[in-house]
Amino acid sequence: MTSADPGTDQTDTFDIVVLGGGSGGYACALRATELGLSVALVEQGKLGGTCLHQGCIPTKALLHAAEVADAARESAKFGVKASLDGIDMPGVHSYKDGVISRLYKGLQGLISAHKVEYVEGTGRLSSPTTVTVGDRVLTGRHVVLATGSTPRLLPGLEVGGRIATSAQALTLDHVPERVVVLGGGVIGVEFASVYKSFGAEVTVVEALPRLVASEDEAVSKALERAFKKRKITVRTGARFASATDGADAVTITLESGDTIEADLLLVAVGRGPVTADLGYEEAGVTLERGFVPTDERCRTGVPGVYAVGDIVPGLQLAHRGFAQGIFVAEDIAGLAPAPVDEQTIPRVTYCEPEITAVGMTEARAREEYGDDVSTYEYNLGGNGKSQILQTQGFVKLVRRTDGPVVGVHMIGARMSEQAGEAQLIVGWEALPDDVAPLVHAHPTQNEALGEAHLALAGKPLHAHS
Repeated sequence: MTSADPGTDQTDTFDIVVLGGGSGGYACALRATELGLSVALVEQGKLGGTCLHQGCIPTKALLHAAEVADAARESAKFGVKASLDGIDMPGVHSYKDGVISRLYKGLQGLISAHKVEYVEGTGRLSSPTTVTVGDRVLTGRHVVLATGSTPRLLPGLEVGGRIATSAQALTLDHVPERVVVLGGGVIGVEFASVYKSFGAEVTVVEALPRLVASEDEAVSKALERAFKKRKITVRTGARFASATDGADAVTITLESGDTIEADLLLVAVGRGPVTADLGYEEAGVTLERGFVPTDERCRTGVPGVYAVGDIVPGLQLAHRGFAQGIFVAEDIAGLAPAPVDEQTIPRVTYCEPEITAVGMTEARAREEYGDDVSTYEYNLGGNGKSQILQTQGFVKLVRRTDGPVVGVHMIGARMSEQAGEAQLIVGWEALPDDVAPLVHAHPTQNEALGEAHLALAGKPLHAHS
């Protein structure tokens, strides 16, 4: 690293300048310094980005608090005498913020220990090789764009009063009596699950024909059944028209003319890329609908400029950005790593019941392979640990006939913990006969994966229809 003479605008030169300190950005910075490269990391908010402060970590903390509430409410069916006296939202936030604080301090320590030049402030790509932060110009042999995403809004909707996005919902100091969640994707169903567990009356409004529409149709149907059982109202194929925030309630009007009154309208219609007014296009970086298209090696069309995470078209997942950040650091260092395989990235939705998937849905596999596809659903009714947990659901395998498993789809309490093996199965193009002999510990939900593969290998045991 070199610095300009004192008395002038400070100019520093690095091997890599990373714009954005979220999962993709900080992973790139840490891995690059491990490989002996000098790195400047620019972040306008807090290190860790959306995932740590307004996304993955706080929402999952709320979901765990919701699980605790459900456990107390339903304790009698396990022979435990307990009661739920209510939800102390300041206490919930204290717990949530404590988790964030510990992780934040740990991440700050890592950045310091790795001698990353951390620059606080709003950065702008001022040329293909420079990022300007105030009067400071950071020059990099390579620049990595990792500016993340922000909640989307629909035309005519403004945040305020009883209308909120996930960012505002994370700081509410009370539990609204009636909540309408606009959007039945991952964020929407997670918050719907939280508010129901906290005691609210919840309605999910989704314009598409089913919830979590990017997942396998069998999973969507199972989630809708589970939500119905939990008395969460689901209105699919229902398009939003307008919302009026009145003195006593917010009134949501659908295109059908139906109206719904609520104490909170939570807008969860997806996230958009943060790329506007950052100098990207002026520096020659192509934008498509605000996203930064790249090749499989995360390279933009400008030599030396990479992009990772939510600004790159594809799955908007923290672990995708994290993996891409590590990949880019290793690529710049000359290690020639294999590109991140989008097809094997686990997708997890942490509502109750949880959804976990890796690889192709049945519909996508049939588009790709035609009739050369077979499936199998193993019902959790045959799994001992699932019966202990009193959860329902299944493991669904999608395979090429007489070929490898190309998709694993799971729904049920705590099924997110099965993502690791599911990724290995799909990523290694395993045949059912490869997985069937593996010994899965008993009693665990992990056995459900083993049983499903036993069935596809032609030797089903604990199979319940």
